[in-house]
Amino acid sequence: MEYRKLGRTELNISVIGLGTMTWGFQNSQAEGFEQMDYALEQGVNFFDTAEMYAIPPMSETFGTTETIIGNWFASRLSREKVILASKITGPGLSWIRDGRILLTRKIFYLPLREA
Repeated sequence: MEYRKLGRTELNISVIGLGTMTWGFQNSQAEGFEQMDYALEQGVNFFDTAEMYAIPPMSETFGTTETIIGNWFASRLSREKVILASKITGPGLSWIRDGRILLTRKIFYLPLREA
């Protein structure tokens, strides 16, 4: 695997990243685990996610992908091996922060839930 420095940091990031937007709707947690295991074995250390995932965005599934990644980190004890990029959702989806931008420290430390 080829790596590059991430911006001005000392982080070496794989030039190939793992997209995760289908986990929790189109793919199961087990399939997500298989994909993360395989990616890590191949040297991929960059995973991309977002709070609105799984796609398509629905109130029943938002946050599911991040929960699956958290469950994988806990089961594999591999958090330190992965650079995780997540994105927040802007205003408009009523089930995420009541459709507002409301960004506080509290929203980033919510308890984990089952996937």
